Amino acid sequence: MHSPKLRLEGVTHSYRSGRQSVAALAGIDLTVDEGEFVTIIGPSGCGKSTLFNIIAGVEEPTGGSVILDGEVNGERAGKTGYMPQQPLLLPWRTVEENVMLGLDIRRVPRKRAREQARELLKRFGLSEFAEHYPAALSGGMSQRVALLRTVLFHPSFLLLDEPFGALDALTRLSLQMWLQELWQSLKASVLFITHDVREAILLSDRIYVLSARPARVLRVVRVELPRPRRPEQLTSPEAAGLEQELISLLLKEQTA
Repeated sequence: MHSPKLRLEGVTHSYRSGRQSVAALAGIDLTVDEGEFVTIIGPSGCGKSTLFNIIAGVEEPTGGSVILDGEVNGERAGKTGYMPQQPLLLPWRTVEENVMLGLDIRRVPRKRAREQARELLKRFGLSEFAEHYPAALSGGMSQRVALLRTVLFHPSFLLLDEPFGALDALTRLSLQMWLQELWQSLKASVLFITHDVREAILLSDRIYVLSARPARVLRVVRVELPRPRRPEQLTSPEAAGLEQELISLLLKEQTA
């Protein structure tokens, strides 16, 4: 039996607030298999971003185990491509140079880094913007560039923290389809955070529903819709029933 890309076993986390200890995570069990797209949904402030910080090695759990690539509670910094909610492109670097950023940090020779960035930009239809600066890009284009930068930093495992939350509906839908193509092309493992239940259903193999803080796993749902997915599949009886189930769970937590 193969090992998952990521396994969390009983992960807890608390932080200090004045003289008090505040629990953020209450024993999270979660897996992401090789090449799987897994989404986390839950009420605002429940600890989803804290969980990502722990997986990425920015923070350490108070308890439990983080097993990444078979290594238990090992060094995790630099072993995932982590994209936060905002694109955070460097305004003084061109699109190509922003995509190269992770390789520059890892001290990949500039010639090779530039070649890899150009190949990725060409592969995903952004070559014509390579010499543009971030100020000239739309919100959707900035997110595309930030995603490619994340991919080039670590293409096998991507942590995406609500990357489309600030976009309008049409741009968001376009980016969802683009991300699906990117993921299937790269055969990457993805752990994705969203507040949009439909987005979760459209993109995911499995969805973890978290409770209000301190977060625990309420339910794990497998999405059986065939791939590649199209937006019109969300109107099917299966998708509509799943959407209602997830919304009901979230509403109960929001009002609890």
